[in-house]
Amino acid sequence: MTSLATSIELLQYLSIPVIAACIGWATNWLAIKMTFYPIEFFGWPPYLGWQGIIPSKARKMAFISVDATIAKIGTVPQIFQQLDPNVLATQLIHTINPQVEGYVNELMMRESPAFWQSLPGPAKWLVYERARKALPALMMQVMDDIAQNAEQLLDIKTMVVDRLTTDKTLLNRIFLTCGYREFHFIVKSGLYLGFGFGLLQMLLWFVFPVWWVLPLGGLLVGFATNWIALNVIFRPLYPLRLGRWRIQGLFLKRQPEVAESFCHIVAHDILTVGNIIDAILDGPRGGQALDIIKAHLRPLLNADAGVNQTLAHMALGPAAAVSLRNQLESKAVELSRRSLSQPDFQKDRARAIESIMVERMLALSSGEFQELLRPCFQEDEIKLILVGAVLGLLAGIGQLILVFGQALA
Repeated sequence: MTSLATSIELLQYLSIPVIAACIGWATNWLAIKMTFYPIEFFGWPPYLGWQGIIPSKARKMAFISVDATIAKIGTVPQIFQQLDPNVLATQLIHTINPQVEGYVNELMMRESPAFWQSLPGPAKWLVYERARKALPALMMQVMDDIAQNAEQLLDIKTMVVDRLTTDKTLLNRIFLTCGYREFHFIVKSGLYLGFGFGLLQMLLWFVFPVWWVLPLGGLLVGFATNWIALNVIFRPLYPLRLGRWRIQGLFLKRQPEVAESFCHIVAHDILTVGNIIDAILDGPRGGQALDIIKAHLRPLLNADAGVNQTLAHMALGPAAAVSLRNQLESKAVELSRRSLSQPDFQKDRARAIESIMVERMLALSSGEFQELLRPCFQEDEIKLILVGAVLGLLAGIGQLILVFGQALA
């Protein structure tokens, strides 16, 4: 019986570091999950329930992300330079030129079907040819003018913030992709740190078996494992040399790898050609952008030159000519959006933007670079640590009652 009692007592003591390790792992795992999920509020708002810290503060987090990274690694003129206005114009010409006849027919059948159907083939051909000849120079002029005025036309900060605020899943993906190793480390370190603290807790309980030792130990394990893990990721900020070893925050040591991951997402999912063009045309200064397009279309559409000259000579009539001009302007904008949003073309231009962004991100100091991921933890960081502490406290109480059969004094 004495041997059995001794074995049971030994197992009870050995359970302390094991349970502490489980507490450390569980609290750190939960801290990561609570940072990102659920994406939408779950429960009974506004107080009873939870929404991931990042999704719940999506707009603020998006602003921080833009200020910390995109604003430092690429200005609007630089981004447009990488997109290359000549390449954009060539894409428009390549896409639109083969379809000129179809577009003109569509517009004319909508505006004056009887007149257009009665028009002889050579006359229609003349209209097509005027449009085709004017198209290349027109597209080059439009893109060049937009590029020169890009900084006034495009509010890149608002564009990115609106995109990330609307798509919280994308915002989560940026942080999760860039910090996946650090998040894995936080969860895994909870296990090891918890076990280490549990050994100390076991020795303390052996020497000083007072009821509050286990609950207090659980609380400290839950608190300390989160706090240590978060600090190891970002501290020290700059490399320290200790003999042959180079010590620096885990995230900061991965700057080249993270730069590639972050810039790939931004270039392929946010700063796409299609999104940029939409932001220019639909943004606060969209009217100014449309004025630029219309100004370059005017020589093609005015009644004294270009396509409308031909149609006017064919007795289309002034009212119909004005209506047609408006239709053509709208069609030009629609075709531009459609042409520049083609997936293969967007991927090609995304690679061009990505290259300059990676280069500039690698040039950031460690202090600037840490701001990519640090805000993810700074927002309500103490809340996550306290949640870990509370769970550790509850686990310690459970251990006291269920494992050692003691009651709270």
